Amino acid sequence: MEKRIKIPKLEPAAYKALAGLESYMATVDIDGIMKELIKIRASQINGCAYCINMHTLDARKLGETEKRIYLLNAWREVEGLYSEEERAVLALTEEMTLIANGGVSDETYEQAKSLFSDNQLAQIMVAIITINGWNRMCIATLVQPD
Repeated sequence: MEKRIKIPKLEPAAYKALAGLESYMATVDIDGIMKELIKIRASQINGCAYCINMHTLDARKLGETEKRIYLLNAWREVEGLYSEEERAVLALTEEMTLIANGGVSDETYEQAKSLFSDNQLAQIMVAIITINGWNRMCIATLVQPD
């Protein structure tokens, strides 16, 4: 594998801006495990090994089960393992991460809106946007899992 640029070293202000979104996410009203499910699912879709590794470990530290982590990429097929709220967030995560496939459907948006306050929905969307930014930076620069 060839070495690639290190954005944090070359453009620390840009890295700090993305890290600022991550710091903001630590202050929001979203459950910690829910945030990690967002991060893991988006990272699975994007194929970011570094982020998958980091966020599965972080989820386990918060008490997430291995079963739920292992089955996350097949959450639609599993009944009773993920709550209605988690399923709505996972659908939104998938559609926002794969935004070029038709955007966010009205059905997915309305389901999430029915389960969360407007502020919580905004926070969830920012969480999805943030992890997608991290995924793209790590994949483009070949950041490897620890």
